[in-house]
Amino acid sequence: MPLKMRLIGLLILLFAFFSGCTSAPCMDRQTSAVAVWDLENLNPAETIVPGMGELLAAEVIETLKESGVFQMVERERLILVLEELSLGSSSLVDEATRLKIGRIVGARFMVFGGYFVLGNMMRLDLRLVEVETGRIVKAAQKTASAGDLAGWLRIAGQAAKEMI
Repeated sequence: MPLKMRLIGLLILLFAFFSGCTSAPCMDRQTSAVAVWDLENLNPAETIVPGMGELLAAEVIETLKESGVFQMVERERLILVLEELSLGSSSLVDEATRLKIGRIVGARFMVFGGYFVLGNMMRLDLRLVEVETGRIVKAAQKTASAGDLAGWLRIAGQAAKEMI
């Protein structure tokens, strides 16, 4: 009988241990820091709207901040690290270097993305990337009318909500 009870106890322990394991990463609420980079203008011509990538990133930051799920890394910290490393503008830094910067500023996740206009539609893509592994944790894609700049901001917020 004691052997049977030990086996049952061991099985319960193993079940409890493995039930806590999931294939998706565990996002510790309020402890996972995330940094958001300006969204890249993927259009061949820079004539869309100057500064739109920064504006869209600001909407993503605000949405993630309001959710309370992540701690946000201040953009100024990213810029200071870029300046200190003499890397210049964030648009000149590749994703691997950005992930290294994420480690420096203490981010567990980073949000990368881009947007482009094709005909009368604008498409926005976001990726939530785990800094340590470079693995894409979540991705979102949204579209809006090309002429609806308020719609661009709205879909940036919607895409950010999908990152949560």
